[in-house]
Amino acid sequence: MDWLVPLADLDYGAEEETAVRDVLHSRWLTMGGVTQEFENEFAQFTGARHAIAVSNATVALHLAMLALGIGPGDEVIAPSLTFVATTNAVLYAGADVRFADIVGPCDLTIAPAEIEKQITPRTRAIVVMHYGGYAGRMDAILDIAARHKLAVIEDAAHAPGAKFDGRALGTLGDVGCFSFFSNKNLSTGEGGMLVTGRDDLAAKVRLLRSHGMTTLTWDRHQGHAHSYDVTALGYNYRIDELRSALGRAQLAKLEKGNARRREITARYWDALEGIGLELPFRGAFRGAGGSPAASACHLFPVLLPPDADRAAFMDGLRAAGIQTSIHYPPIHCFSYYRERYPGVALPLTEAVAAREVTLPLYPTMSDAQVEMVIAAVRAGGPVVRNHRLNEVETR
Repeated sequence: MDWLVPLADLDYGAEEETAVRDVLHSRWLTMGGVTQEFENEFAQFTGARHAIAVSNATVALHLAMLALGIGPGDEVIAPSLTFVATTNAVLYAGADVRFADIVGPCDLTIAPAEIEKQITPRTRAIVVMHYGGYAGRMDAILDIAARHKLAVIEDAAHAPGAKFDGRALGTLGDVGCFSFFSNKNLSTGEGGMLVTGRDDLAAKVRLLRSHGMTTLTWDRHQGHAHSYDVTALGYNYRIDELRSALGRAQLAKLEKGNARRREITARYWDALEGIGLELPFRGAFRGAGGSPAASACHLFPVLLPPDADRAAFMDGLRAAGIQTSIHYPPIHCFSYYRERYPGVALPLTEAVAAREVTLPLYPTMSDAQVEMVIAAVRAGGPVVRNHRLNEVETR
């Protein structure tokens, strides 16, 4: 379908074309010097000691588990309101997931009090997913982790450029994992980045990223080594030079793109207030200029009234040429996870997920497209209008 306003769109131009062409002209396509430059620039951007580029964020999460020594018999606490890769990575390592509920309709990130309830003698780590580019409650979560001697893995797939107390998300825990999928703030089609401040974890990740080999093809091409040893059971989780080149071009645009996302988010918040919707994170990250200053604003979620017909609402926007989505069907409700972990109940996650709709948000949205979305939502008729929501606690 040719959408008048798609859910997301690429901010690509001559910079990306030139970056890819330069790699093609270099005649070196596999992981090499361009990837090293991308890693160095991303480390500088986030303030991380180490940044390690990988083929996607799912493998970054898997490598984080392996580097932390998480395996069979261990448990990892994670949210269910996230993409399934967040918890699949736990299972890849042979560990088990313990699901924790969210804060509530005002804040769709994992709740510290619910994390505490899930801790057992087998718990090894907490995964915090910064939903929509908004920081989880890291002060409380880091305190819990310190008291119980648990590792913290930040799923920062939505959050490049976001901050918490002045520090980049992804750098507060032991490991941070970023996604560069096509709809992300920084997009290379596929790709990801793992960041850490720990030398030991970085060394393990670099080894496991490429088959457990002690030297890379690029090292041998440069004349730095003649052969290699294999010292661990590793994987082919490498990124390539084409995607790294795209990543460098996209990184240069990230701050400007995030600023535009914040402008659109602030406009949405102001225009959609008082029409029967709940607006998660509203007011939680507002700067002096009225923008959600600390967030990467990857998503714009709204919550319909509990008795609204979500399918009808989304179909109405579709008829107007506006694409919407749902973030997310809860992981514990999927067939595979229901069979593996029967009886899991997360009341807040389930209630929010049943009425969440994600509206279009991307940096190349025109003001006219923003107003088109606002007008279509406000014209939602009986689906939205005339509902009165109970007051909810604000963050």
